[in-house]
Amino acid sequence: MLSRTADHLFWMSRYMERAENTARMLDVNYQTSLLPQSTAVAEQGWRGLLSISELTNDYASRYGAVHAREVMDFMVRDERNPSSILCCLRAARENARAVRGALTTEVWETTNQTWLEFNRMLRDDSFERDPAALFEWVKFRSHLSRGVQIGTMLQDEAFRFVRIGTFLERGDNTARLLDVKFHAVESDFYGAADARDQEYDFYHWSAILRSVSGFEVYRKVYRNVIQPEKVAELLILRPDMPRSLAACINEVIANLSQVANDQSGETLRRAGRLMADLQYGSIEEILATGLHAYLTQFLDRIADLGVGISRDFLVAVH
Repeated sequence: MLSRTADHLFWMSRYMERAENTARMLDVNYQTSLLPQSTAVAEQGWRGLLSISELTNDYASRYGAVHAREVMDFMVRDERNPSSILCCLRAARENARAVRGALTTEVWETTNQTWLEFNRMLRDDSFERDPAALFEWVKFRSHLSRGVQIGTMLQDEAFRFVRIGTFLERGDNTARLLDVKFHAVESDFYGAADARDQEYDFYHWSAILRSVSGFEVYRKVYRNVIQPEKVAELLILRPDMPRSLAACINEVIANLSQVANDQSGETLRRAGRLMADLQYGSIEEILATGLHAYLTQFLDRIADLGVGISRDFLVAVH
């Protein structure tokens, strides 16, 4: 496969996944902001959202103080923010258009229709009337896009690069979410001080799980009250949890091995090492050495994988 074609497919799927992840975090933050809470707590949630995406400085330079509506505008439709949902959906569509011949008609039409419909929804004020409905729609369109890819594309190299992009992006996002959210409530590991704190903890950890569609999964796997260390275990080490770090890296490895070439040996080795660490790791060891340090190292390693994949298969590092 031409490296330029592989590059467009890889980034098409990454941008679509990024749009979904942004919608997920915005949706949970918006729903949480409707609960009774102080202004300071609400502001902390929106600051955390900007921090996850490394957009704190960009936002501050354009908007100044943190306000819910301005953060949502910045993350949804600001054309100057390359990680906004608008820019991600546009980039996904442009990358798909560039390799129209490598996609099925259904995949192209789904991606193109998502972009056109999203713009229509912004113009008719759907976002202002019901932000939660817009976020749900973005998630649904991303699910639809993946389903159409799996259901209609030949499982050749083109399909493999689409899948690699999807799961590399998803793993990166899950790690960022965990790092910021756990860091914000580090004291929770030492027990809540009173009933109000315990109630806040429940909503906080529930929100983290809901942002990765993990609330029902947690209940099914652990069958007890939500505990921070169990949330971390589910989202890091459980290979049967679709958005966990282990599941994402397993998918990256499975697809990367299908497109391996003479120069990708080192990238595949590093991916395999990362998979082994997740496969044989324990949450007790991770928490003992420090969750923040572990997740920071994971993000460095997954960024290194992205660089390696770009070097081995694609046009250039984005």
